[in-house]
Parts: sequence; C-alpha cells; structure tokens
Amino acid sequence: MKQTQHVRIGYMPLTDSLPLVVAQQAGYFADEGLEVELQPEWSWASLRDRLLVGQVNAAPMLAPMLLGTSLGLGCIKKPLATAFSMGVNGNGVTVSPMLYHGLCALAPGPSPQDMAVALNKLVAARASAGDAPLVLAVVFPFSCHAYQLRHWLAVAGLDPDHDVKLVVLPPSQMVDHLRLGHIDGFCVGEPWNSLAALTGAGHCILSGYQIWENAPEKVLAVTREWAAAHPDAHRALLRALYRAAAHADERLQECLEWLAHPAWLGVPAEVIGAPFSQRLPGGLTGQPFPRHHFHVFSAYQANFPWRSDAEFLLGEMQRWRQGRIEEKSTFAAQCYRTDLYRDAVGDLTNLPEVDHKPAERHAGQWRLPGDPAPVELGPDRLLQVE
Repeated sequence: MKQTQHVRIGYMPLTDSLPLVVAQQAGYFADEGLEVELQPEWSWASLRDRLLVGQVNAAPMLAPMLLGTSLGLGCIKKPLATAFSMGVNGNGVTVSPMLYHGLCALAPGPSPQDMAVALNKLVAARASAGDAPLVLAVVFPFSCHAYQLRHWLAVAGLDPDHDVKLVVLPPSQMVDHLRLGHIDGFCVGEPWNSLAALTGAGHCILSGYQIWENAPEKVLAVTREWAAAHPDAHRALLRALYRAAAHADERLQECLEWLAHPAWLGVPAEVIGAPFSQRLPGGLTGQPFPRHHFHVFSAYQANFPWRSDAEFLLGEMQRWRQGRIEEKSTFAAQCYRTDLYRDAVGDLTNLPEVDHKPAERHAGQWRLPGDPAPVELGPDRLLQVE
C-alpha cells in the first residue's frame, strides 16, 4: 500500500488557483497518495517568502517571480524550479470610469491599438496641463501582468517608467483602490476585473489575450532542494494537478461553484463565471469578451513548462531594465524542469517532442510533433503597433 505523503501548498485566492481546489475536492491529491494542506496568502511577496523558508512546500507563483527569485532580484537568492504551468491567460486591464470616458472621447476606433492612441493623447494632455501622471497598478514587478501592461503602454508610445506611475498592490485590493480613486487602472487576474466591471467600479478595456495570446501565467514553484529531497511527493503533486486541470476544463461550471465557496475565494459564482459565460463587458463598446480570452487550465499544452516561455520572460526583464542574464537557455533549463513533467504525466497525455516553441508567432491553432501523437497549440501572437 502506498504511504500517504503530507504536502503544504500556499496559494493566492484567484481564479487560476482552480486546479488546486479541484485536486482537493475531486480527490486527485488523495488518489495520488497525498494529504495536502492548502494555505491561503494575500500578497505575492509573502507567499514567496513562506516558500523560501519552508513554511509551505509548493506554491503557484507568478512565472517571472520564480525566475527573479532564482536570480536574487529584489529578494534573497534561492534556486526555485517548476515542472508544471497552472494554465494560460486570465489577466485583464481595467480602468476607472473617468479614464474610460476619456479614452472613449479620444480613441479613433475600438481596437487595442486605437485605445493606445487615445491613452497617448490623454497622457500628453495631462502633462501639458501640469496634472499628476496616471497611476496604474500591477500585482508584482516581476509578473506577466506587469509585462502585458508595459507592452501595451509601449505600443501606445509611452515609457512605463516615466510617463505613468506604476505601483504594486495585492490582487484582492485592486478593486477597492480603484473605487476609492487611489489608482486610475490596473492589470490583474480574475475575478477582480469582473468584480470591478459588474459592480461599476471600473471598465475592463483589454484582456491579457489581446496583448499576448495564450500567455503563460502562474507556475507551480518548489525549491530545488525540496524537489530533490522529495521526488515521489513532487511527482504525485504534478500528476494530481494535471488531472485536476483537465477536469477543470471539462467540467468548468461545476468547478467554479467550488471556487466560489467562502473557504476558497468567497466571490459570488456569477462574478467568477462572468468571463467564461461571455458576461464580462469589454473594450470601449461593452461587447463581452470571447470565452477563449480567459483561463485555459489544460488545453493547448497549457500545463507544459515551456522553456521558451522562460526565455521570453527573461528577455522582458532585460527589456525593462530589471536584470540581465547572458545564458538564458541554460538558466531556463535549470528553472523549467520539462524532464520532471514528462516523467510525471507521460502516461496521461501526449507530450511535445521539444522543450521550446519555435520563434515564429501563430495566428491560429497549430501543431508540433508529439509522443505518441502530435500536440495541439493555440495562437500566440503579441500585440503590434498598427
């Protein structure tokens, strides 16, 4: 009989923590011989610090944060690793009603590029009038949220470090700060864009998908020390989460009901489910975002820890002068353990034959050679200046 292993997992209460909830509620942790204690946290820095000192054994973490922590950027240096991506997509850019109306008045059309043109004009007008710069919030400096927002600002011809003021706030506090007028907008994961939109606190003008299609988000982080000392528990954790992510995609509405419970997220199910049922009004027209703009938990190889994603994010760190590393490929391979993922779930799914996606971007679905069959992937373009 397989011995039960105890694992402590820290997590942020967000929609993309759903695979953890499913693994616990549907019994996948127990089925893989794990007794899991899930511990909520309320800021990314405190979650990271608890992982570093061993108060938790694993935690879904912002992918760039894992890389930054392993480099010692903004914190003590601790080598971390991931062998599992929690999914793709899920972010949005939400602005205050005042900023929304300003963009509506200045935008030549409804596209993300049109909104970028309007934002440039609005920022220039504020500067000419001697007004304070717009204040925009992200969840952490090393995050896909920050890089998506920075990229859209760059498309707008703005310097994110000089033309606006970027601040860091915990995800769950974003809506309150927007409502109180402390910030003019934010880029955050769900359900906070939906909560702002459905309560009148703000308008979700962009999905993260419109900036980077099927972008990676959180990864399951462990210290390399723990992974080496507990290979069986780590492997069981990867299997349980893979099965849970597939379950979440297949039975989404049922799983979102679990997530809405006060013990997990404590946000009404209709708010959590809004982007999945095309009830989240978006852009300048209020046209609901398509379902595929938000969370994908398993499809399109969403759980594979692509080393090309790690290398891209390291490039973003360098682009925004946060840090520099010469050997991106070597460092990415140390942090993104595709070998451990392949070993854990190879009997459950098709696996790509390579660890890197090709450099070219794709406008539609595409394939890579896989074992035992080809793997399906989704669009992966970046927003460009028109």
